Amino acid sequence: MTLLITVFAAVITTVCWYNRKDDNMKLEVLLFMFWGASLMWLVDAVFEYAELRSAFFTPAIEDMVNDSFLGLSVVALALVIWVVKLVISDPKGSVRAALCRKKA
Repeated sequence: MTLLITVFAAVITTVCWYNRKDDNMKLEVLLFMFWGASLMWLVDAVFEYAELRSAFFTPAIEDMVNDSFLGLSVVALALVIWVVKLVISDPKGSVRAALCRKKA
């Protein structure tokens, strides 16, 4: 499940990156994080299959739920890192303008 969730996130991000109008959103950072996580889970799946063989294709429901939570946690953490990087780099100057605005 972790592999499936991160691959879907990587594909969606790749489509958004490919169809972008400008480069302000820094989608390549998110893209590399999701594809890197997908590659990591792919290697994990290969080694787990080598260890479990046919049992790999019949996981328990608890394992699937745990893997789903892990996959969603990885996607959420990548999104948080991306948003923090986006706020720090402030490509449109929105954060700087909000911080420098005087209160009346």
